[in-house]
Amino acid sequence: MLEDGCCQPGHGTPRQRKRIGDNFAKELATDVAQNGTIKRLVMDRGFGFLSGEDGKEYFFHRSSVEGSFEGLQEGQKVSFDVEASAPKGPRASRVRVA
Repeated sequence: MLEDGCCQPGHGTPRQRKRIGDNFAKELATDVAQNGTIKRLVMDRGFGFLSGEDGKEYFFHRSSVEGSFEGLQEGQKVSFDVEASAPKGPRASRVRVA
């Protein structure tokens, strides 16, 4: 047996894994809401990019759109949350028409 009751290296106990997951969920919960404009849509691949009021560009996936992805248009005003701790950098979530 390894320390902390683990059977394999790199694997925590279920309780340890849950704590790690809880911390990740708390990081995502610190999202920042803002407004912006749809800069580019790639309809056939199901994603797009937003230009935020802060001047930054944010990626978003069709699964993060509240409502119809197909109903979105470039230049349209939207509000969204920013996942600051997304794996590949800031990402827009909960995208909704403003």
